[in-house]
Amino acid sequence: MADNGERRRASATATRRAPRERKVRTAADAARCAADGLAELVHHPQEGVSAVCRTEDGGWTVVLDVLELARIPDTTSLLASYEVELDAGGRMLQYCRTARYRRGGADQ
Repeated sequence: MADNGERRRASATATRRAPRERKVRTAADAARCAADGLAELVHHPQEGVSAVCRTEDGGWTVVLDVLELARIPDTTSLLASYEVELDAGGRMLQYCRTARYRRGGADQ
């Protein structure tokens, strides 16, 4: 029978091998996961979060605003809204650009 030290080492080894799953418990956690995942794919700086909603299956839908084209003056820069869907573990399932607009433009 293995002593407690051997059990701890075996448990730690098993934990290191298992894929790390983020704990998404709050809207802020979901927004961070969505921003990280979207940044890997679109390579544009994030400007803000417009919405965070829980889905019926325990996942999240997050709307992120990103700077797509910086211009001078700043009010003519182009921004876009992206809708990002996450599963309950914070992994990105899909994303879609839903709008593109000028920073200085009036809301429609």
